[in-house]
Amino acid sequence: MSVNFRVARAEDVPLIVGMIADDTISATRTGDFGDEHRAAFEAIDADPNNELIVAELDGELVGTMQLTYIPGISRRGALRMQIEAVRIVVSLRGRGLGRQMMEWAVERGRARGCALVQLTTDKARTDAHRFYGSLGFVASHEGYKLTLG
Repeated sequence: MSVNFRVARAEDVPLIVGMIADDTISATRTGDFGDEHRAAFEAIDADPNNELIVAELDGELVGTMQLTYIPGISRRGALRMQIEAVRIVVSLRGRGLGRQMMEWAVERGRARGCALVQLTTDKARTDAHRFYGSLGFVASHEGYKLTLG
């Protein structure tokens, strides 16, 4: 399967929102495509430390993820990459596309000088936990979130 990865464009955002919302965990918190998604895309697109990435197969969008590059004082001032909102269209899951996408992301982080790649995944996503473990990610920390508003 030959996949092309690229930075998302504004016209991709409705499909990206659809991919993110296409599961029971994310559906209600993502909602239907709207102005807030357009504004979020514009902010991501304008920030050199953020990239919204899409995966294309035969000209069709089949995956997405957001990469955020975080400079830090810890780890001797190391740059780290945070990967979020990783999605593959349901019909193509289990075919190696997610692995290709994550390997591409790790190489992109390495090329930007990142010393560490990190991600979070919902505790209910046990298949994702196994997947990330198979890629060498280690569940080394416990994460916490506080909803504001």
